[in-house]
Amino acid sequence: MKQSSSSRKVNEQAREALANILLFEVSDPRLHMVTITGCEVSFDRSYCNVFYTAEPGRYDDAAAGFAAARGRIRSLLGRALSWRVTPELRFLLDASVDEAQRISDALSRDAERNAESHGTDEALKGEE
Repeated sequence: MKQSSSSRKVNEQAREALANILLFEVSDPRLHMVTITGCEVSFDRSYCNVFYTAEPGRYDDAAAGFAAARGRIRSLLGRALSWRVTPELRFLLDASVDEAQRISDALSRDAERNAESHGTDEALKGEE
């Protein structure tokens, strides 16, 4: 689905505001080192899906931190953006970062195996 430039702008405004709120205004240690990777604000601005990532072992802590701070974050977001409506926030784990790391690791392992195999092939050719 193609986004309009105004929709992208609204999503980016929300992402920047939420990132600043997490960085400077929320002191919950469960939300330290959590990164807001993107936002999808509904057309009427009543909902905002907030995508985040954290270290793999801290997913449950981050989810609990967001659940506990949801109201405060929403209030701060409303002040930061001064939109007519402050959206309800839905915090969703962004698994794409972990998936990208998993793919990168698999490609690295494959490259190492290919290099080892290529080295073995070269050694066999040298014996002929």
